[in-house]
Amino acid sequence: MKKSMIYTKTGDKGTTSLVGGTRVPKTHIRLEAYGTVDELNSHLGLLQTYLADEEDKKIIFHVQNKLFSVGSYLATDQAQTKLRMESRIEDEDIRMLEQAIDVIDNELPPLNAFILPGGDRGAAVGHICRTVCRRAERRILALAEECDIDVRVTAFVNRLSDYLFILARKLNQLTKTEEIYWDKSCK
Repeated sequence: MKKSMIYTKTGDKGTTSLVGGTRVPKTHIRLEAYGTVDELNSHLGLLQTYLADEEDKKIIFHVQNKLFSVGSYLATDQAQTKLRMESRIEDEDIRMLEQAIDVIDNELPPLNAFILPGGDRGAAVGHICRTVCRRAERRILALAEECDIDVRVTAFVNRLSDYLFILARKLNQLTKTEEIYWDKSCK
């Protein structure tokens, strides 16, 4: 296999290619959407280093792969290029996250107040992932104002942020780290 060139110089003037070859400015909303998904994926790689539970690792690894599918989906202007099968999110991907949420939530004490992000280092990284995921969701929804986005893509990202919240809580519980509750008085 021939080694690929890391630098092509084709983006030096501020444009890049979508799947299919259409060139757009690097500031295009489509790039903001899939770039934020890529950022989330990188944060998940960091989160993975804090996980001890093999099932949690397996889920995060699966999610990272699915985020490549989401990125590919968002990088495809379907008005110009046919969507690849591997770029799709399916109902089972969403169900997998919902089931994982339910399993973890059943092991946690009820939440009766807002918690501040933090606690254990892994939990803090989980909260960072959650907030980047929420930003990715906002970027995808902004793109959806310009073109059709499959509801399963937005549902997957929305469910992922819920999963990351509950996983952060689990990581605090596993390390016996107290959750930090919001002090409404701000004192």
